[in-house]
Amino acid sequence: MGGQTEKPAKERRRLTKQAVSATLRERMRNRRIARAFVLFMVVVLAFAGGFLVRSQTAFVASLGFPVDEGAGAASSATAKAKTTFNSLTGRLEEVEDLLKANSLDELDLGQATPAVLTALMRSLGDPYAAYFDAERYAKYVQEAAERPYTGIGVLFAEFDGRPYAADVFEGSEAEGLGVRDGDYIVAVDGVSSKDWTTSELINGLAREDGSQVVVTWMRPASPDATTGMEFTTTLTCRSYDVANLTSELDDGVGSIRLRQVSQNASELVKGAVEALAADGATSYVLDLRGNPGGYLTQAVDIACLFVQSGVIVEVETVDGTTTKTATGATITNAPLVVLVDEYTSAAAEVLAAGLQANQRATVVGQTTRGKGSVQVTRELTFGGAVRYTAAYYLTPLGASIEGVGVAPNISLHSSEGADVQLEVAIDTARSLANG
Repeated sequence: MGGQTEKPAKERRRLTKQAVSATLRERMRNRRIARAFVLFMVVVLAFAGGFLVRSQTAFVASLGFPVDEGAGAASSATAKAKTTFNSLTGRLEEVEDLLKANSLDELDLGQATPAVLTALMRSLGDPYAAYFDAERYAKYVQEAAERPYTGIGVLFAEFDGRPYAADVFEGSEAEGLGVRDGDYIVAVDGVSSKDWTTSELINGLAREDGSQVVVTWMRPASPDATTGMEFTTTLTCRSYDVANLTSELDDGVGSIRLRQVSQNASELVKGAVEALAADGATSYVLDLRGNPGGYLTQAVDIACLFVQSGVIVEVETVDGTTTKTATGATITNAPLVVLVDEYTSAAAEVLAAGLQANQRATVVGQTTRGKGSVQVTRELTFGGAVRYTAAYYLTPLGASIEGVGVAPNISLHSSEGADVQLEVAIDTARSLANG
C-alpha cells in the first residue's frame, strides 16, 4: 500500500517540474520577441529621424558633416537639373559658383574666357567656326581698314577653315615660281597660318609696294587632303591690275571669264553679254573656273540675266529655308555653257547650280569645290568676336552643295598646255546654237 502511494507523488513532482520549465521557456521566448520588437522600432525611428535630419541641411552642416545641398533638397535639385542639364551657361555658372565658394584658387576670367570659348567653337564640328580674342580682332579690324592694296598675284579662298590659292594670276611672279590653283598656305615669313581666315591671310601678306614676303605652300594630293608636298617662295608685293571680267568672241561664241562674284559682277556680265551680242555672238560660255564666290545677291542677279522664271537657290538658316527666284529680267535666250572646276566655290557654285537646275545651261568641267556654307563674324560685348556658319546653300532642287559640289553635265579634267576644257565648252556652245 505504501508503494502505491509513493508513485503518484513522484509523478506529481515530475509534472510540476515540466510545467515550471515550460513556463520559463515561454517567458524567455516572450522576452526575445519583445527585444526584437524594440530593436525594430529603434531602427525605424533612427531611419525616420535620419531622413528628417538630412532634410535639414543647415542642421546637418552644424554637426560638422559635409553637405551636398543639391541632394539635401530633392525638389530644388530636380528644378536645378532641369535648368542646367541642357544649358551650357547653366553648367558653367554652377562650376563657377562652386569654385568661388570652395576653391582656394582664384578664377582668372581673362585666361579662362578664351580657353572656354575656343573649346566651345571647336565643339561645333564646324571647320570655319572660331573665337577671336579682343587683341586679335582689334588688330584684324585695324589692318583690314589700313593695309596697302598690294599682293602677290594670287586670289585666295577658304575651304574647311584653310586658305588656299583659288586663282593664280597669269604672268604673276607667283605663277612663274610654280604656285598653282589649289595650293594651301602653310606659313608667311615663318609664321604658321594654320588657324588664319582668308582675311587674316591677306592682312598677313600685306606689305609696302616692292617689299618681299616669304610664303610656304602645301600642294595637296587632292583638294581636301591635309598633307602634301611643301615648297617655299620669296615673292615681291606689288599692285596687280587684273580685270575681274574678260571676254572674247570666237566664231559666234562669246566667252566670259568672271574671276570673283564681286559687288558689281552682274553689271559686268550684263555689259559683256550685250557687247558680245552686238558683235554677233549667238551662244555664250560663262567661265567660273577658280572663282571663289562672293556676293550671293550678285550670283542670283547674274542667273536672272539668263533664267526667265524659277528658283535660283534655296538658303537654309535657323529660321527655315527661303528661296531666291528669277525676276524675269533676262537679257538673252541664247544657248549657254558654264565652265567650272574643282576650285569653283561658294556663290559661284550657286550660280552654276541655279543655271543647271533650271535647264538653262550645260555645265562642263569638274565637280565644284562643295563650299556651300555662309560664315558670319559677330563682335562680342566683352571684346573679341566669334565666327560661325549661319547658312547653307541648296540647289533649286533642294540638294546640298556643302561637301558635295555641283557635278558637270560633261565631265572633263584640266590638262597641261592647251585649254581643253575651254575648247570643249566653246564647241558645245556652238553646237547648241547650231541646233
